[in-house]
Amino acid sequence: MVAKVLVVEDDSTVSGVLAAYLRKAGFEPRIAADGATALQEWTQWKPDVVMLDIMLPGMTGLDVLQRRRANDDGAAVIILSARGDEEDRLLGLEVGADDYVVKPVSPREAVLRVKALLRRTERLGVSSMLPRTIAVGDLIVDLQARIAQIRGEPLSLTHREFDLLAYLMTHRDEAFTKEALMRRVWGWDFGDTSTVTVHVRRLREKIELDPSDPQLVLTVRGSGYRFAGEVSS
Repeated sequence: MVAKVLVVEDDSTVSGVLAAYLRKAGFEPRIAADGATALQEWTQWKPDVVMLDIMLPGMTGLDVLQRRRANDDGAAVIILSARGDEEDRLLGLEVGADDYVVKPVSPREAVLRVKALLRRTERLGVSSMLPRTIAVGDLIVDLQARIAQIRGEPLSLTHREFDLLAYLMTHRDEAFTKEALMRRVWGWDFGDTSTVTVHVRRLREKIELDPSDPQLVLTVRGSGYRFAGEVSS
């Protein structure tokens, strides 16, 4: 099945180039030039990936993202962030973005980021080396269906949050630096490690009884993070 990518960008030249590169790479792109149109297309077309500019006419990209995440929409989201707008980029990650690309956008890099997001999803779902379901206590993760629940309630996770949780759970008691997690979960060889910090914080808020005193996703001083607890499958 061809993956659908919604490009939300008010600059028609940028969106046109991105759509052309995505189409050439085998994706099905669609363009939205403002927040209201983006929200409508996102809701009705149900894209697999959304490339989302923050500064849009009318409703901002962050407003659009917040509304979709509030409806438990699980589409992967890549923020298109102007160089130097670190605060906006981190805010985008806080409200549920999975990745970001710094403007001016390299269309080749953008396509690679889309592929990396989808490739990680596919690897988790089809690997014969992994059990279908893994659990620790009342946290249960279905790797193939990409769903999770805790204390009997479904967990609303973004693509990256799910990938991060699944990776840590399938490598229980192994400590990973932020750089290592960026390579293995994000598929990046370099980048801003605050991305990992934000995702760990969001994950803890969703799975820990007390996020300020985590018992599952632990910080290892000088080493990064590890998942604790007895995992069963």
